Amino acid sequence: MLKTDSLINIVTAFIPLTLTLIGVVVGLWIAHVILIKRHAELGNEKLFSRQLIMLGLTLIAILLVVLAMPVSDSSRNQIIGLVGLVISGIFAFSSSTIFANLLAGIMLRITKPFRTGDFIKVSDYFGRVVERGLLDTEIQTESRDLVALPNTFMITHPITVTRASGTIISTNLSLGYDVHHGDLENPLIEAATLSGLTDAFVHIVELGDFAVTYKVSGKLDEVKSLISARTELNRQVLDVLHGKDIEIVSPSFVNQRRIADDSKIIPTSVAPKMPESKTSAEEVMFDKAEAAEQKETEVEELKKQLVELEEALKTAVDQQKQQIKDKISILSEKIKTLTNKQIETETNA
Repeated sequence: MLKTDSLINIVTAFIPLTLTLIGVVVGLWIAHVILIKRHAELGNEKLFSRQLIMLGLTLIAILLVVLAMPVSDSSRNQIIGLVGLVISGIFAFSSSTIFANLLAGIMLRITKPFRTGDFIKVSDYFGRVVERGLLDTEIQTESRDLVALPNTFMITHPITVTRASGTIISTNLSLGYDVHHGDLENPLIEAATLSGLTDAFVHIVELGDFAVTYKVSGKLDEVKSLISARTELNRQVLDVLHGKDIEIVSPSFVNQRRIADDSKIIPTSVAPKMPESKTSAEEVMFDKAEAAEQKETEVEELKKQLVELEEALKTAVDQQKQQIKDKISILSEKIKTLTNKQIETETNA
């Protein structure tokens, strides 16, 4: 009889723990479905905040299980202290960098120094932004490579962002003192204008021992052609100056190869023009960044339309409500499709 009573007491003591375990498992499973499983198309970076919520819920679940254990208060306090010590140790020794990058990512999202598709330069890295994650920022360089920069690196180094409204393109060249600067300014401005730049101007940068350094600059309105614009400016400077019988060579050149005093170093014939390519250099270099910018812009526009429709739904009459609901459903499906395509592109890239 005593054994039976003892067994009943043991079973009774473990009932709260059993119910708590069942509730915790069911609750975590439901939370996982709602927060993560239904939004798997968002990708790891965009799911990170939801994963943090799941981590918090898991810690709360562990605490509830410990509180439901059939032990004395002193033992329960010791177990809670041990769990807290283990969690603190994990965060302190293995996750300091992760949390630093996380806070830096949140800071970048609040300050918004750049957006997807922008040209940025951070330290020695230059390229277009592909993705702004909570832990790192991914850029695509001129060699089409993808570079993931930790967000702590981004906030501890100056970020140079090329303005979408236009930027200044320039090139330097050194000419001898025998060429008067008045004969150069108009041809250089003409070269900048022919290359597609506006508001061109010329600076005399340096008076060297053997040559004068000039800098011709102009405003580029279409910043997506940044790399090609620099090449085109150099090409036009060569063509215009050579066409006006102005040689582009340092006086030290005469010390390397003996030439006549009245000889000019200008190509004797114009090379045939290469056939124009239908694909620009930027389309090859920054293909992923361009696709990411287009997707983000399109998704933002659809979300704005979705918000407008939801506001209109609140004041719509019964006949209009169904039409608005159908439009909301179509827009939601488009946003989901675009997001899935973006993830597939990032996975295959």
